[in-house]
Order: sequence, then C-alpha cells, then structure tokens
Amino acid sequence: MARIKEVRDERNPGEELTVNGWVRTRRDSKQGFAFIELNDGSCLGNLQIVVDQDTKGFAESTKEISTGAALTITGTLKESPGKGQRVELHASELKVLGTADPETFPLQKKRHSFEYLREIAHLRPRSNTFSAIARVRNAASAAIHNFFQERHFLYVHTPIITTSDCEGAGQMFRVTTLDLARLAGIQTEIDYSQDFFGKAASLTVSGQLEAEIYATSTGPCYTFGPTFRAENSNTTRHLAEFWMVEPEIPFFDLNDNMQLAQDFIKHVISHVLETCAEDMEFFNLRIEKTVLETLQHIVDHDFERVSYTDAVEILTSSKKKKWEFPVEWGHDLQSEHERFLTEEHFKKPIILFDYPRSIKPFYMRCNEDGKTVRAMDVLVPRIGEIIGGSQREERLDVLEARMKECDLDPEEYWWYLDLRRYGTVPHAGFGLGFERLIQLLTGMQNIRDCIPFPRTPKNAEF
Repeated sequence: MARIKEVRDERNPGEELTVNGWVRTRRDSKQGFAFIELNDGSCLGNLQIVVDQDTKGFAESTKEISTGAALTITGTLKESPGKGQRVELHASELKVLGTADPETFPLQKKRHSFEYLREIAHLRPRSNTFSAIARVRNAASAAIHNFFQERHFLYVHTPIITTSDCEGAGQMFRVTTLDLARLAGIQTEIDYSQDFFGKAASLTVSGQLEAEIYATSTGPCYTFGPTFRAENSNTTRHLAEFWMVEPEIPFFDLNDNMQLAQDFIKHVISHVLETCAEDMEFFNLRIEKTVLETLQHIVDHDFERVSYTDAVEILTSSKKKKWEFPVEWGHDLQSEHERFLTEEHFKKPIILFDYPRSIKPFYMRCNEDGKTVRAMDVLVPRIGEIIGGSQREERLDVLEARMKECDLDPEEYWWYLDLRRYGTVPHAGFGLGFERLIQLLTGMQNIRDCIPFPRTPKNAEF
C-alpha cells in the first residue's frame, strides 16, 4: 500500500500500486468515466483516480461511491494532463470498504464554520483545515524533540497526578475516588486521608517542579505532556487541557534561558516551514494571509530584550493608544499590551524580563532590588505570550521566605526544598504552551481549533 503523499511526490508514471482513502469528490463524464478525488490524510492534496466501466468492482458499487466513502483502489500511475497534479491513478480494480450516506454525512463539499466542526471533532480531521493542523502539530512535535535531543537534553515524564500546586493559584482539577454524591451533602472539611492517595491530589498544571529534580541530578532535561487548569475561561486563548513543553537546565542564568527560548522558537518554525510547505501555503491562503511573512520575520530577526519596567514606560507614554485595561506597574500586561509591543512598537518578537515579584510564583529568583524577580516572557506577534520562564530561586532561605509570602506551607514542599539543601546550583527553565505555538504556526484564531479534542468549561465531548 502507498500513501497518497508518497504517490504524488515520489512515485513515477507506469508504476502499478494500491492506495486507500476517503472520497472527497466524485464527478462523472458523459463518456462513462468517473473522476474520484481520494485523500488519506497524508497530505493536503488529493490523488485523482480515473475509473471507467471496465474497472473491476466499479459497476456494482457505483452508487456507493460518494463523499466520505472509504475505498481501496489498485491501478497504474500515468502523467496527468490536469493542472496542479503530476500524476493520476487509472484504476483497474476498486472496492468500497465503507459507505457514507450522502443525505446524513456531516462533511460535504462546502465550507463549514469552525464552530460547527468543533461539534463533530470525530470527523473534522477529514477536512482540509484540520488535517493540515494535525500534520503541523506532528511536525512541530518532532522539531521539539529534535531540538532538545540534539542538545543532549533528557526527556523526562513528570507526573500527571500531583499533590503540589506549581503556580499557587489553586485552579486545579481534583483527582479522587471518594463518593462525591455523599460528600455533596457534607458541610465539614473533607478528610482526604480516606482518599486513594491518602491526601488531596490534582491533575498537574505544570511538570516544572518535578523536572527540577532531574535537572539538578542528571543535567538538562525537558518535559512534553498534557497539563490541566480549572480556569473558568471561555476566551479564544484558554483551554482546560493543553500540552506544555518545559525544559529545565542546571547552571543556567536568565540570559542563558532567554537565548535558549529564542533558538527553540526559531528551530521549530524553520522545521515546520520546511517540512509542511504545502500545508503552510494553505494556511497563508485560506486562514491568515500574513502567516508566512510573520513566521519568516521571526526566524530572520533576533528577539528584542526589554525589561518589564521599560515596557510599562513605553505603554504608558503611547499617547495614541487607548487601552481597554489601564497599564500600571505591578500589574500583569494584557493581550492588547503584548500585541502592541510586538506588532506596532518593536515589530518583532520581544522577551520581557524582571517582572514584579508580587505577580509571579514563589520559585522565581528574587532580584537584589527586592521588588522584581528573574522572570521572562516571550511575546510574539498575533499571539502575545507564548513562553513564560525564569531563573529559579536556588537560595534555601530566600525560597522559604517566598513560600510564606505566597501563603504556601514549606513543609508541603519539603522535597523541593531538599534540592536547595543538598548541592544547590543556579538553574533556569521555561514553559511553552504547545497549542499557542500551533496558533502562531497556522494563523488559527481560536485555540480550541489547535488541539484535537478541546476541553473547555461545560465541554468535554469525545
């Protein structure tokens, strides 16, 4: 069996082969020929199949060959007189593997809204847009692993079930085997000693803390896996389940971290542009007409490094802009502020650093000014923040003080503090939201379209 991408790109006229796939379109000629556009998901383009009355299996199954039907076809490749296709397959034998009722099949040859396609997430990968997104996700995943493996990073699988809140925000999904129906009527505090793990457990919001264990033991490492956040948000930028890439590197400071983040982003973009050229042309034509220009601009330019304080000064001194959310030192920047900095002021990606300590988690290294921490965010055009990271606090006394400052019990993080008690070293890392990277690569507006099965408030289908 040959995949359609292989046939279109590599196979030569005169070869006999068999292909499988799903019918995208069928048209019949008055001369008794049928032209079937077949796609198997391996590439954006279809393979044209030429079928005539002599093709074995065609006559008895002709009424079953409609959009969505699954076929297996054997034939001979020939040069194609049609535009945009190098070869076509002249069928000698055809078999229908699965029919699709044309009256009820949800994907017909017309444009469907992304909102509608989200409702049929089990079928939307058969559409051009979502099959292309799947291939870009695949290429980006490969690029991520290649980037770190080539630099001798260790791939670590951190736990999905955790008893530590990395961000300290409390927006975590509980994991329990307790009788929730019975507990619903209890007003007193829940006794988690009766639960499966003997203590309160949740789905992880980050693998960073556990990754630090390996970074301070085996050297540079990275995680790449699902994370979860119970944030009741219905924006185009948030998911309850999403994938994170989180490298941790010992003996790194913030400047090293910023350089690694820049190199990482450029590597992934370059790989996708090279390996998914056809899909990227599609996104540039149908989804976002500046996506290729934006991505190439990112690859070609160094990222501007700007302190948070300087960024606030730039924003507050911009007299021509009226902000929906006022800018004030000590507050998080909003998407409108991030996009202004990248798209209008600097006109390229930027890395903001040295954020106020009051708005950042406990594990970030405190600066000597007592007001800021060694944090960094990478901001890119159209998306805003795509990476968040920091140099980690390696000083035991300062880390314990920061935990208390953030209302965290140091005893619950005894193992994390041990990393500072025994052979502490400077180290740094960052986290990249994989779906936001897919948004950047494809030009898709809604992050729910950048993951196969979106999990959002009141929605966990499939």
